[in-house]
Amino acid sequence: MLVPPWLEPLLSTAFFTICQTHNCLPRNECNMFCIDCGLRPAFCFYCRSIWHQHHRVIQIRRSSYHDVVRVSEIDKFLDISGVQTYVINSAKVIFLNERPQPKTSYSGKSSPHFCKICTRSLLDPFCFCSLGCKLVGIKKNKESNKKVGSEERRRLLMGPSKEENDEFEEGNGNKELHESSKKNGKPRRPLQQAYSNSRRRKGIPQRAPLGP
Repeated sequence: MLVPPWLEPLLSTAFFTICQTHNCLPRNECNMFCIDCGLRPAFCFYCRSIWHQHHRVIQIRRSSYHDVVRVSEIDKFLDISGVQTYVINSAKVIFLNERPQPKTSYSGKSSPHFCKICTRSLLDPFCFCSLGCKLVGIKKNKESNKKVGSEERRRLLMGPSKEENDEFEEGNGNKELHESSKKNGKPRRPLQQAYSNSRRRKGIPQRAPLGP
């Protein structure tokens, strides 16, 4: 998934504050976010009709004091696959950010599904509990891919390291020894063991009895 430039500002925006421009009017909570403007703060219903009339705008809602967005609004602009969905007021929603972990589950039953980032238990086999956790997962994957890519480039430019060469030579030596023993029809002992056995005394020599 390509991370759009407006996603991180969306996750860090403070919603449900009072609009300073329309603080005397009803419905003045700042619960709107403009994808086209991106870096601007949240705004209210009246600001949308004035400055964002033809922009792509999503509305943020609240569930248990946490910010959510409807799937029907966000999936037009963002890949939300892997994020746990919930049904609130007959509409599917996803949480924007990670929530505090409950000490004990209400049902007392542990779920087999967990968020890969914060290990929060999930209702269904999803990978993340929120958009924020999915963003962290994407960044971690990018970092791991960069490390793998840099290691491959180093091998192409400088060749294998000394440790890799030693392991390769040791593996080839064991392979040759195994192939030789298969051709002779009998197993061969390792060189070090054969050398140590060749120097071992077979027994104490017996002297001939002395004559009369």
